[in-house]
Amino acid sequence: MIVNEDLRVQAHETMSSNPTTLASIPDLRDRLGAWYRAHARVLPWRSEPTPYRVWMSEIMLQQTRVDTVIPYFERFQETFPTVGELAAASEERVLGLWAGLGYYRRARALHAAARVVADQGAFPDTVEGLLELPGVGRYTAGAIASIAFGIPAPVLDGNVARVLSRLLALEQPVDKPAGQRLLWGVAEDLVNPEDPSAHNQAMMELGALVCVPRSPRCPSCPLREDCRARAQDQVERYPIKGPRRRPKKVRAVAGLLLDAQRRMLLARRPEDGLLGGLWEVPGGDWPERLSAPAALEQVWRERVGVSIEVGERLGEVEHVFTHRKLRLVVHGIEVTEGEPVARGYPELRWVDHASVSSLPLSRLTQKVLAAVGWSDV
Repeated sequence: MIVNEDLRVQAHETMSSNPTTLASIPDLRDRLGAWYRAHARVLPWRSEPTPYRVWMSEIMLQQTRVDTVIPYFERFQETFPTVGELAAASEERVLGLWAGLGYYRRARALHAAARVVADQGAFPDTVEGLLELPGVGRYTAGAIASIAFGIPAPVLDGNVARVLSRLLALEQPVDKPAGQRLLWGVAEDLVNPEDPSAHNQAMMELGALVCVPRSPRCPSCPLREDCRARAQDQVERYPIKGPRRRPKKVRAVAGLLLDAQRRMLLARRPEDGLLGGLWEVPGGDWPERLSAPAALEQVWRERVGVSIEVGERLGEVEHVFTHRKLRLVVHGIEVTEGEPVARGYPELRWVDHASVSSLPLSRLTQKVLAAVGWSDV
């Protein structure tokens, strides 16, 4: 025990001269592994870590909480038990199952990568090969390589960056290139070559369960004695991040048009761009110079090819995107001239209340439908 403590002191002295050294700390990997074996959550993709299941879970987990992902993962696995079945599905079917999970480019990348893997006959089993798949970046490639194939590749997501920055009391912003390069180097040095799967999952799990952003549970941390931020009593000061850009406030309008059968006209958004390929109540930007009715008349003329009369205001929703805070006003409308045609949209479709939920809808559109009385969508 005394020997181990002497070695730990030597390691801390080494860290003082080289603040990015962690791999030299005695038994750090062993303590981390033991903690993970005792405290790891039971998650559906961990019970059977095939390349297909690991890959799908990692794509879904990008910028999304675990508890949100679980039902989507299980639904996708039940619907598409093999990568070949996912590859053969229509994009509309994939987007429909994804609806509500957000960041819809991930769904398209998932579908595109499935087709690549199906054509190749198997998942790539190298980091370099995994990086060639649509939607797979350095973190995702490292996670799949280590968990599914046992390759000692590092991972660096938000949880791991937080753990490492606190262990090091890192003064560089973790969301800037210099900080990212440093942390990737630390993660690569630290990964356990004997069990990279458990090591990487332990680092992510430690950040998710113990080394949390606010009120971290330091007494429960297996690495607490090695944490420089804790030694300085400044744990919540880390990770340091660069200044965040405030969301820009934007306005939009949408028009609810019903036909004689009480079907609603919906439009599919262009594939490229925000919420691409998803269905919405037709509308568009609301310029400052125009009233909401005038903006709605203009956008329906340009995108749906009809002249309209704008009726009562039916509701208003707010929705926050990464860099934008949207306020959207919905009005009832009637067509006064012309027939709806897809001009600014790839497709228009009349949809009844019973079938609307089968379409891939964004969370924003779900809010709009709720605001106009279709609240069970």
